Amino acid sequence: MQKTEYSYPAATSLSPGRKKQFDKRLTICLFLAPALIVYCIYILYPIFGTAQYSFYQWKGGADKTFIGLQNYTVLFSDPVFWKAFLNNVKIIFTSVFLQIPLGLIMALILFAPIRGKRLFQTIYFMPFLMSTVAIGMLWIFMFDPLNGVVNRLISLFGFEYVAWLSEEKTAMSAILLVIVWQYAPFYMILFKAAIVGISEDLYEAASIDGASGFERFWHITLPLLLPTIVTSSTLAIVGSLKAFDIFYIMTGGGPNGSTELLGTYMYKQAFIHFDMGYGSAVAFMMFLLAFIAAGVIQVMEAGRKKKGAMQ
Repeated sequence: MQKTEYSYPAATSLSPGRKKQFDKRLTICLFLAPALIVYCIYILYPIFGTAQYSFYQWKGGADKTFIGLQNYTVLFSDPVFWKAFLNNVKIIFTSVFLQIPLGLIMALILFAPIRGKRLFQTIYFMPFLMSTVAIGMLWIFMFDPLNGVVNRLISLFGFEYVAWLSEEKTAMSAILLVIVWQYAPFYMILFKAAIVGISEDLYEAASIDGASGFERFWHITLPLLLPTIVTSSTLAIVGSLKAFDIFYIMTGGGPNGSTELLGTYMYKQAFIHFDMGYGSAVAFMMFLLAFIAAGVIQVMEAGRKKKGAMQ
């Protein structure tokens, strides 16, 4: 019986164009791999891990009991959680409507024809360079009810001394003042960088047309700063929902929970009461709120850009 021989087609190599494209994609993947690995380990894994732990009753040890959505059921009926959430909302409004406009005003002052602008820039940016612990301790002494600088200043105008951090009515406002003072310089730098990128030709053309300084700001500077304003608002909202350190240092969430935040409440539940499952539920809700807020802002900004492109 004669043996039949089969012939197989020769392996075809990639064409030079496809090989070049493949090498380019491989190079991009190799450069992205380290950052992607770090992102997965330190960002994605903790997020999914927190979501997983929130479905358990867990005291931090080896034993975990699956309880489904019970932590979230308790969370949504927890008055302390909602009080903390409202305090975070107060920080959001303060950041968006005070910090960002103040940062813009500070940036505009640096472009004004005045002497000593470099000195102003250094003074403005100094609070952002300080550590949060140092800022917290500094303002605790400044808000001291007996010897604090703040009370001594208001006493010059005939006002009585106030226990700023010890009274429920004033504690939140006092820390919000500190937050504005600390983070407004950050937005100043963002706006300064954006203003530098605006062409001087636009201002010269507007001046030739007889536009005033306010008109140049309203019709040129402000519209061109909208992307920076959107970015600043996103950072402010996400940062406000994650706020923790300055409040924990200055009041620890007190007095009587008047300055309790989602972050401080999560920390207390997880690391003081050792209810890791419930603390994980609070932490995951913080992530969801920040994610939704950032997503809504980006969708609105994309819609604005699309609308502007169509006009």
